[in-house]
Amino acid sequence: MVEIKEISTDDQIAESVEVIREAFGTVAREFNLTRENAPTHPFFSTSEQLLELHKRATFFGLYLDGAQIGFVVIEKAEGGTYYLGRLAVKPQFRHLGYGRKLTEFVLDYVKDRGGIKVALGMIDNQTILKDWYKSLGFIQTGAKQFEHLPFVVCFMEKAVSTEQVN
Repeated sequence: MVEIKEISTDDQIAESVEVIREAFGTVAREFNLTRENAPTHPFFSTSEQLLELHKRATFFGLYLDGAQIGFVVIEKAEGGTYYLGRLAVKPQFRHLGYGRKLTEFVLDYVKDRGGIKVALGMIDNQTILKDWYKSLGFIQTGAKQFEHLPFVVCFMEKAVSTEQVN
């Protein structure tokens, strides 16, 4: 049975750190990311960092038969925008629709709360992931090289409502 549940306890957050690190480990290895060249990359997440992020964002875990295999952060920004962050699915469960399930959950969650759009940032050279987001209706809105990162960040978003925020 597949469930998406809010993550709120310290134990759940600690378990989520393991899911994030396992999921983002493949990316860190592919792009040769280290604590020195990309200290803010999700692969290097700690429980303390997630606890701090949890003060301003909502966390959800995806569970398969009671075991957590996925994770996502939803953070409310300004003007009806919400950020989708740290979307993670353990590698052995990828390409089975779980990432889509989490992303669709985020889109519905934001729409139900009157949000206008969902935005995200990702490594620009992750073309398979970028194409996957495009298949879900996200559009690329820009890209930027940050001085402190060894890769270009791609920005994407998807509208969930046609209403304008005043």
